[in-house]
Order: sequence, then structure tokens, then C-alpha cells
Amino acid sequence: MSIVLEDSMNLLAVYEAFNKLFPFLKIEFFEKRSTGAILRRFSNEGQKTLKEFKYIHANGRKIVINPETTVQELDKMFTETYALQLQVFRKSGNIWLETTVTDNWTLQEQNEQGEAITAQMNRNKI
Repeated sequence: MSIVLEDSMNLLAVYEAFNKLFPFLKIEFFEKRSTGAILRRFSNEGQKTLKEFKYIHANGRKIVINPETTVQELDKMFTETYALQLQVFRKSGNIWLETTVTDNWTLQEQNEQGEAITAQMNRNKI
């Protein structure tokens, strides 16, 4: 299964599609300006569409997210296509950890690790 992002999708739809495919991961977007400065974080209420962030030189380019995509690859796709900086977080019990140390893992590996850690922590609570 994979997610094909359409420019007409708003950020909330992207969050939801990503979370449906990877329930133990979440993504957050940060707006990036041409100067490289990060302006603000978009939270889950993001109604802006991907098209509003798309670079002119990226017209016609689509992002396809699948379980074999690494966090690094996903970040690169967004960097080259949209003026958005991406951060992936992995669930670990009741908290969300940035995946910066394991960005070379696939999204499937990240999700499976989040599921295993969360299940282990839940078992230890009993």
C-alpha cells in the first residue's frame, strides 16, 4: 500500500493518510522560506493545500510514500517539491520521539519499532 500525494490535498488530509498507513508514526510540517529560515510549524488543523507550498520547478512532480521509503528519502522528496520541512516522530509508549538518529530506517521499520516499544511498555504497566 502507498500514498500518492495530490497538490489539492490539504495538510490535514496528508496527516490522516500518513497516520492511517503508519499508526505508530506522525509527521509535522514546518514552513521553509527561500532564505532557508523556518517560519512556523503547521499543526493538524492545517487547511492549506500542498499546492500552496509547491515550488514552481517541481510542477508535475508527485510524492509517493510507501513502506519502503526511508525517513531521509521522504524528507528529501518534500524538500525538493514543497517549501515544507518535514519531521517524522515515532510513538514510544505515551510519547513521540523524533526519528533523527534512525532517519535511514524505512517507514515500515520505524512503525514496527514504535508498535513493539508501545506494546512492551503497555505490557509492563499491567
